[in-house]
Amino acid sequence: MHDQAPVEDLARRAAGGDGAALDRLLTEIRPETVRRCARFLPCREDAEEAAQDVLLQVARHISGFEGRSRFGTWLYTVVANCCRQKYRELKRRAAEQPAVIEPGHAVDPRTTSVIAGSRVDLLEALERLEREHPRLVAPLVYRDICQLDYAEAAERAGLPLGTFKSRLHEARRQVRPWLTAS
Repeated sequence: MHDQAPVEDLARRAAGGDGAALDRLLTEIRPETVRRCARFLPCREDAEEAAQDVLLQVARHISGFEGRSRFGTWLYTVVANCCRQKYRELKRRAAEQPAVIEPGHAVDPRTTSVIAGSRVDLLEALERLEREHPRLVAPLVYRDICQLDYAEAAERAGLPLGTFKSRLHEARRQVRPWLTAS
């Protein structure tokens, strides 16, 4: 999303029912959407699938964008939700049909990205946090993953700023040992 003003304008027009604006908006945000999905999902193909899900959700629910926050903020929420859903789907699929690694096709740990492993760890931690403390997930996602400023993240989570900061602190406290216990 190179130039914010046209994207914001396209989003408002699309939310108002302008189909041509929606088509242009989807074309404009696709590259950034793929990049944002790749921050969550280590495999490029999975990130691209999640990006398609995001674009579909944007097309279906653009009328829900009220313009109270920036479109990019609204979009990042959709990205976060779709990526977490894609991760759950991939995990469920892997549990149902474990992959057989053929000799010669094993992953060489020397060439595997460290960041990919850390992203999987984070997704696992988010999933566990959602099971154990669901009210702590939104603050962690909005502030630490979406990197929204505190005020915008609190607004997005629908919480007073003090409550948001308190829940974020608790979420970080909960997640920290899960990420360091490898």
